[in-house]
Amino acid sequence: MEITQQCVVALTWTLKDTLGEDLDVLSEPVEFLVGGDDLLKKVEEALQGHVAGDVLELHLEPEEAFGDFNDQLIFLEPRALFPDVLEAGMSFDGAALPEGLSPELPREGLYTVAEIYPEHVVLDGNHPLAGIALRLKLGVAGVREATEDEIGSGTAGTGFFNIAPSAPNGQHLH
Repeated sequence: MEITQQCVVALTWTLKDTLGEDLDVLSEPVEFLVGGDDLLKKVEEALQGHVAGDVLELHLEPEEAFGDFNDQLIFLEPRALFPDVLEAGMSFDGAALPEGLSPELPREGLYTVAEIYPEHVVLDGNHPLAGIALRLKLGVAGVREATEDEIGSGTAGTGFFNIAPSAPNGQHLH
């Protein structure tokens, strides 16, 4: 079966930066809905017409991948509002952040603790790969028709490439 809109594709990948450093390797196939919210637009376009067994190599500029780095998504917040156990690299869903934070901080999206100071915490709402050009080698492990539930929900249940449309710049990805 060829990849078309409203089908599910099982993919493996190797994701690298432009210096050739591995950022993520997925050797076991994961399913994504083509024509839904699971994949980046450029990835969906490149997959069209391919079949199981095909391998594609893509170069994605930041605007085609996880967006440009947005310094408006960096927030300095009081340390006292956060749990005692807090480490750099921890992530918080915006809706689950403690009360009393900056009113400008959108409650949609994910925030990573970038730095911890005695009195403040630096929260970063950018995707960890924002601002980075990427090389993506995709392996098509399988293709099948999407179920009505998958089409109705816009996803095969995988969140790696999901776009969070309610994020401040409308392009935030997680």
